Amino acid sequence: MAILIVDDDPVQCRLLEAMLQKSGYETVVLDNGDAALTLLGGADGARIDCVILDLVMPNLDGLGVLARLRQASITVPVIVQTAHGGIDNVVSAMRAGAIDFVVKPVGVERLQVSLRNALNTSALEGELARIKHSRSGTLGFADIITKSPAMAAVLRMAEKAATSTIPVLVSGESGVGKELIARAIHGSGERRAKPFIAVNCGAMPENLVESILFGHEKGSFTGATERHVGKFVEATGGTLFLDEVGELPAAAQVKLLRAIQEGEVEPVGARKAIKVDVRIVSATNRDLIADVKAGRFREDLFYRLHVFPITVPPLRERPADIPALVRHFLARFAAEEGKRIRLVTPEALRMLAAFHWPGNIRQLENALFRAVVLAEGDTIGLAEFPQVSALVTTQGPDHGDTPNHAGEPLVPDFDQPVELPAPFADHPGAAAAPPAAAADALALLDAAGEVRPLEELEAELIRYAITHYRGQMSEVARRLQIGRSTLYRKLEALGLNTERDEADSEAVAAERQPLKIA
Repeated sequence: MAILIVDDDPVQCRLLEAMLQKSGYETVVLDNGDAALTLLGGADGARIDCVILDLVMPNLDGLGVLARLRQASITVPVIVQTAHGGIDNVVSAMRAGAIDFVVKPVGVERLQVSLRNALNTSALEGELARIKHSRSGTLGFADIITKSPAMAAVLRMAEKAATSTIPVLVSGESGVGKELIARAIHGSGERRAKPFIAVNCGAMPENLVESILFGHEKGSFTGATERHVGKFVEATGGTLFLDEVGELPAAAQVKLLRAIQEGEVEPVGARKAIKVDVRIVSATNRDLIADVKAGRFREDLFYRLHVFPITVPPLRERPADIPALVRHFLARFAAEEGKRIRLVTPEALRMLAAFHWPGNIRQLENALFRAVVLAEGDTIGLAEFPQVSALVTTQGPDHGDTPNHAGEPLVPDFDQPVELPAPFADHPGAAAAPPAAAADALALLDAAGEVRPLEELEAELIRYAITHYRGQMSEVARRLQIGRSTLYRKLEALGLNTERDEADSEAVAAERQPLKIA
């Protein structure tokens, strides 16, 4: 995972960089807010998983960076640093979108806890956003889970296609996510408010293909008891996705070609054609050029569909995606199955990276679903992947550390475990965790195995509460069951200024006003 450090103090940058690299993170260091915004808003911004941002910098300060990130709808989690800025600046930063804060100089343990919480919260928010967008038909490229350079090139091509109505042909092996690319093209284009209609051309009975695609009139054939408008008419104004288009029979290919050329369809039994306005996105796992040469697919239809080709690489050529996909699928399955799954071991991740995955992402999804069902504790290891483990052991890994044609390492560094978001791990239906796993964000023991001082635990709990309740100090005090004045005294003991911001002062004054009834 890549962490962006934004601080104008070179000494502080070197300290943070050393701590993060020792913990296994990749680091990027910038010394000003403008450079950070340029990076996060560009093509390389997608590889940044979290930002550690100094609040006090010349020119554009930390609060200005947070405001610009919100304006640009950039949702990368941000941890702010403060040395003497005071609680008012911290509260302002939390309200501006920061996910946590740390006090300079931050210790290794505190930084690791903050990063883990930030990354887990980001994963949870991303999962909820994907579910929402999928249900509303507005799935975009930002919802596609990938860290692979090979996939980044694919998404750049797809983004260009989304800006027009050009016919797109998405090709790739079964299970690589062709329909997801098609939905993102639709959800990022001008037609996103209109229907996205998906049709599996290989699953339609041959005698009903024309009726399903183009519709039929009542009584036009035996069994036609009512009128059916067809998928083309359903998709009018939006996008028609023709999955496995290479499976269409010859007769349907002729009518499909006419529908694309003329912008009209003729339902079975109809007296006149119906005008339609659809954007065509098709997909195939076959070699359509070979099918054209063999006479199995019409050449003129091929060139109508093959205007803007996009090829999605198989999962074995993009192993950098495996940790992110593991986190995504396990978070979902753990919630659905009511299991408390907290992490996947590095050994299991390395084994998953060594597997060939002939079924691609769909096969990985099924393997993880099975692993969640098999899991008896809160950790998923080699034992939860018996089939994959047996194949890797008996056949050996299908690839090593050599780069592929895209220059991507086939087995990246998987020494860090995948940890799941706490809200998924603590699903209400989950079984009780072992006592050792009871403490999540709050570590009760120090590195030597001794109980930490009460003062340290109290300080960390207060920081966590401020983060959890987004800087709402009244709510923090209420949940901690202490008075606001007591809370500010404790904050002062942490080295933070206790001056209240104007909004807090107004809120306190309002609370003290007597209730008036007109």
